[in-house]
Amino acid sequence: MTFPLPISRRGAAALAACLALLGLAAPGAHAAFPERPIRLIVPFPPGGGTDLVARQLAEGMTQNLGQTVVVENRGGGSTIIGTEAVAKAQPDGYTLLLATFAHAVNPALHKKLPYATFDAFAPVALIGRSPNVLVVSPKAPFKTVQELLAYARAHPGKLTFGSYGNGTSAHLAGEMFKSLAHVNMVHVPYRGSGPALTDLMGGQIDTMFSTVSSVAQLVKNGQLRALAVTSAQRSPSHPDWPTVAESGVPGYVVESWYGVYAPAGTPPDAITRLNAALKAAVQAPGFRRNVEEEGLAIDVGDPQQLDSFVRAEAQRWDKIIKDAGIAEQ
Repeated sequence: MTFPLPISRRGAAALAACLALLGLAAPGAHAAFPERPIRLIVPFPPGGGTDLVARQLAEGMTQNLGQTVVVENRGGGSTIIGTEAVAKAQPDGYTLLLATFAHAVNPALHKKLPYATFDAFAPVALIGRSPNVLVVSPKAPFKTVQELLAYARAHPGKLTFGSYGNGTSAHLAGEMFKSLAHVNMVHVPYRGSGPALTDLMGGQIDTMFSTVSSVAQLVKNGQLRALAVTSAQRSPSHPDWPTVAESGVPGYVVESWYGVYAPAGTPPDAITRLNAALKAAVQAPGFRRNVEEEGLAIDVGDPQQLDSFVRAEAQRWDKIIKDAGIAEQ
């Protein structure tokens, strides 16, 4: 029978250090997240406002994480195609979704989605919110929301509002306006904001709810007239534009927004790391300057903030969509 030789304290310490090093190199051991590039999926084609925000986020996150964040555009299907891709991705923190207004309203608009909106995703962070702008042609007979309402009530069913497609934020902003202001307006959908704005400037339609980035320069050039913003407070970038609520439609609030999600089941430590990287990215002076010029107000917080905000939005819009009868049959 053999007996182990006695070992000194110094020898024991050296042995422990060696075992620790072996443990770090052992199969299955993991380095700190992230170890490889991250995909940020944008459910829109390249070139739009969402794509612009995504690329600025990716740049800031890359600097903070020490790994490249790659923007991948997967447009189509009312954002459903790109969103589904994230829902079915590995829940490891390496595939993210830049979600927008559509994420909250699609459950009410579409009878069946290929994912469960509030079960298939883990919230990471809300990025910010921005208003739409109620705009008219400079030749229109109304210069304020009150004058527009008076015209609509005097001519029921005659006033038209354009949008860049059924179920878009521009469409639903108009439906909420009709509901809260108790006016009858006719919706005219277009394939994108460009054709709608062209017809608005040409007088083929009467009014439209559009993004700040789409109309700010047109208003500045005198090609459109801004009547009000749809947010709860005036836009910091355009404080001279009143809100719809203060202009005669109490309770009216419509905001576009950006938030980042990961697939459900993503490890909490990865969510925490990604949340911190997003906060650092949006608080960088360059990012804030660029997006605030486009009307986006930074509103970044913890994952629970995004979850609570989007659930409330989904519930609020569900009623408007059902009352307007625009849900998929």
